[in-house]
Amino acid sequence: MKKHSPEYFVSEIKRLKEEKNAIILAHFYQTGDIQDIADFVGDSLALSQKAASNDAEIILFAGVKFMAETAKILAPEKKVLLPDINAGCSLADSCKADDFEKFIQENPGRTVVSYVNTTAEIKALSDIICTSSNAVQIVESLPPEEKIIFAPDRNLGNYVLNKTGRDIVIWNGTCHVHEEFSLEAILELKKENPDAKILVHPECELPVRMVADCIGSTNALLQFTMKDKGNCYIIATETGIIHQMKKENPEKIFIPAPPRDSTCGCSECNFMKLITLEKIYNCLKNEKPEILVNKKILLKAQKPIKRMIEISQKIGL
Repeated sequence: MKKHSPEYFVSEIKRLKEEKNAIILAHFYQTGDIQDIADFVGDSLALSQKAASNDAEIILFAGVKFMAETAKILAPEKKVLLPDINAGCSLADSCKADDFEKFIQENPGRTVVSYVNTTAEIKALSDIICTSSNAVQIVESLPPEEKIIFAPDRNLGNYVLNKTGRDIVIWNGTCHVHEEFSLEAILELKKENPDAKILVHPECELPVRMVADCIGSTNALLQFTMKDKGNCYIIATETGIIHQMKKENPEKIFIPAPPRDSTCGCSECNFMKLITLEKIYNCLKNEKPEILVNKKILLKAQKPIKRMIEISQKIGL
């Protein structure tokens, strides 16, 4: 086996995982090779639940920083590693703690529902966390008269508002991947593939959501392709999920929806793609970069995340 080949890294990662009692959690937006060596692959809700309940001493997160922070918040006694400390999130970056605290003060008396795609500091300022899998149900679990702040994604917030009709004030943040899908290009693909169904993440803009056959989290879109009798799908979310879709449905066709800037090719998260097999190997070997969260913030952030998990389990999500 050639040293520093993909096969070498896979073999060494497996060895180190066993030696160090480590578990690798990977998001659906990681590349296929990383999804295949992970112990668990999922969306943000499933990954949060797995981080809160496992027997490993080390959690290596193949994802982005807010996900690794969430794992540390839910499992503070464990060592949490992130293979590239620069793996951030444009959506999380769009909501700074000082600005958000001021926003809350300007909208008093509202329950703060924050998307999991936020920093630990934002979670600590929140009453309850949600994911794209459960955002609608989390809001619907609150009393009908309750006034709400939703942060940080304006498109997901708008989706929740339209679904629930609740009194919601929405923070003006976006995801650079989901904000950039081209409605015109999607409709052109539909013309070329008239039998294709359009699957859309709720972080996409309203015009894109309006042409969707299915709107849902990455896991919901995956489940749709597994149960649906169609054979062709246009996928308007980060392209990493297509790896799992093809594994579950090898006979079906999956077409990634293009961004407005056609020179960019497919819609990929630059931050997610910073993680590589080599970085995972080095991270496990050296046990760094390690994710640490200020204890005061960690304890505050635990409450809204655990509240989300409790509600999700109660309603069967």
